Amino acid sequence: MQLAKERKSKYVSAVRSLMHQMGHATNFELLESLRGEYPDLSATTVHRVTARLHERGELQLAPTGRENVLRYDANPLPHDHFMCSLCGLLRDANLGPIIRPQIEQAIGDGCSIAGNLTVSGICKQCHKEGKDL
Repeated sequence: MQLAKERKSKYVSAVRSLMHQMGHATNFELLESLRGEYPDLSATTVHRVTARLHERGELQLAPTGRENVLRYDANPLPHDHFMCSLCGLLRDANLGPIIRPQIEQAIGDGCSIAGNLTVSGICKQCHKEGKDL
């Protein structure tokens, strides 16, 4: 059985490239960034492209953040995140080998963590600007 040939378009290439630059983004952020080069680009097209890239495994879902908006991650490998509680900054992190055993031990009763971890706090920029929770 032969798989259907991947449909290539300027929008797929543009979204893929921008996601690799940004790392994490919402469809709205992608749309706003691409509108300068593609003024006719629609929100529906961006949604279809990111959904297709997610379905292919090129993008994964990232933690949603404060606005609870769907956000994509350009890193398709399993990993954890740090998220700023104030500005919503999202950074990839590898907390698994360090933190997971400690959390599982604290939970006790033989429980184990499944999936990715998201740790929240205040980023360097928000600290610098004197923002506080």
